[in-house]
Amino acid sequence: MARGKKITALTDNSGWAEPTKKKVRKKRKPMTEEQKQAAAERLEKARQKRAAKNPDYGMSGIHESLRNLPEDHRAHPKKVKQWIKTQKDLASSERRAVKQGVKGAYARQCSHEGYIRNLVKYLRDGDYVDNFYGEYQEHKVGRRCVAQAYYWYGPKKGEPKFEVGVFYPMLGATYTQEMYNEDNGIYVEEKRTPKRKRKSNKRAMA
Repeated sequence: MARGKKITALTDNSGWAEPTKKKVRKKRKPMTEEQKQAAAERLEKARQKRAAKNPDYGMSGIHESLRNLPEDHRAHPKKVKQWIKTQKDLASSERRAVKQGVKGAYARQCSHEGYIRNLVKYLRDGDYVDNFYGEYQEHKVGRRCVAQAYYWYGPKKGEPKFEVGVFYPMLGATYTQEMYNEDNGIYVEEKRTPKRKRKSNKRAMA
């Protein structure tokens, strides 16, 4: 195989020298509280103008079923966005704690990151799949039966199925552990607290 021709450069860079001074970007002067408040007000006015021109402003990536929710809804998209921001801050702090070797930090980091994924899925698909809600996962999600299930074989054939902790419109209430015990003939004996012996009053004896 024939070798290719040697390529020679036509430009002469022998006189090039590295610049001595590097361009330094000036640090931005920190804003005062009054300037921050004024900037926030201007930004809010600009958002209101954009929202007036475009009804779908700020709703990109939000599922259609969530766009018309009332402002006081427990899982309004605006609230959920704030939850995501808070959880990202918590996850980053736990990530730093993991590097420092803090016990339990990795488990808390995974919990925050999993919660963030479920919140993002809710905004994208409209399906809430997490067992908790709130900015700090402080509220537990209640389940509701939308299609009643029945036993189709066995001694309970034809009877409705119930699960503890689920609200059933048929009952008009949440199915509790006490209801389950009553339906299945389970009787739990109450633990009796042992009586405390009365201490003798030595002063009275004396």
